[in-house]
Amino acid sequence: MSLSIGIVGLPNVGKSTLFNALTKKSVPAENYPFCTIDPSVGIVPVPDARLYTLADFSKTNRTIPAVIEFVDIAGLVAGASKGEGLGNKFLANIRETDAILHMVRLFPITSSDKEIAHVYGNVDPLRDIGVINLELILADFETVTKRLNNIQKDVRRGDKEAIFEEEIVKRIEAALEAGKLANSLSFTEDEQKKVKQLNLLTAKPMIYGLNKRSGAQNLDEENQTYFKELTDEITKNGSQFILIDAKIEDELKDFEGDEKELFRKEMGGEHDGINDLISGCYALLGLETYFTTGVEETRAWTIQKNSTAPVAGMAIHTDFKEKFIRAEVVFWKDLIEAGSYTEARAKGKVRTEGKEYVVKDGDVIEFKI
Repeated sequence: MSLSIGIVGLPNVGKSTLFNALTKKSVPAENYPFCTIDPSVGIVPVPDARLYTLADFSKTNRTIPAVIEFVDIAGLVAGASKGEGLGNKFLANIRETDAILHMVRLFPITSSDKEIAHVYGNVDPLRDIGVINLELILADFETVTKRLNNIQKDVRRGDKEAIFEEEIVKRIEAALEAGKLANSLSFTEDEQKKVKQLNLLTAKPMIYGLNKRSGAQNLDEENQTYFKELTDEITKNGSQFILIDAKIEDELKDFEGDEKELFRKEMGGEHDGINDLISGCYALLGLETYFTTGVEETRAWTIQKNSTAPVAGMAIHTDFKEKFIRAEVVFWKDLIEAGSYTEARAKGKVRTEGKEYVVKDGDVIEFKI
């Protein structure tokens, strides 16, 4: 399953710094044939301690995590929707992603930071978010206007599908005119299919990376009233935010384990914002993980939430859906606690499930086809 997060934001907010830190975490592409081989794409493993616990349990030869692609997209400027700067390329690149990571700067401009001066001369996250979102809204408004014009002939002759679509597109148009993102609207399953066909920028799930800097007078600490206004604006439409220090994460990218945590504390870092961010993006896309484990390989497989067993099996091979017979399922923790697969079966922890079974996050599965 190919999953990509586009990193967007104004120039000098920390996009490339974050991407460099993420890229250091990248895994070899050969295990993921869907992945794009491009210098602006990082294939990043999803942090999951369960995978490595299972790998130790099985004494496996190879461990393969679930991954997400992060795409470093060119910095946006006002007027991008009209082609200003790298606007057309910027918007085209976003359309190819599944979700948006919107980087926002919280750290101040200092005399020593002339090379990362803010494009507008001062740090104002609400304004910066507004600039980015307005460009996305304007681009989408053009898309929905064209679509409405294209279906008018079918609407006039009473085509039910066209009338159904027109009502949906007009709702989106009204939201965009009010300065709202399309992802702030609710749609039924049938309506969502029509929305997806439009490939709107503002319909994509969005998570905000609020970029701090250790030792600086960051906005969240210096102006808590403003910071609450900022986070309220982000969350009111159902979006999430993660606090991160991209500079520290970039500087620590060559370290691992206890040594990394020691240096993080010495540098004033609070926690591993990178892992929080990766996990947050995974959840943002509505994803879950199941596992296969054995001596040869322990692997995390990515599926959409509420996937049935045959659909989940397609993560391994598309034939699994049609050829599915049954699945042997045990929850990962029950397997570890039992001490062996045989003992887990003896305790009744291993279940035989059919086509209707909805796979749970953390299931260990053996498919029978």
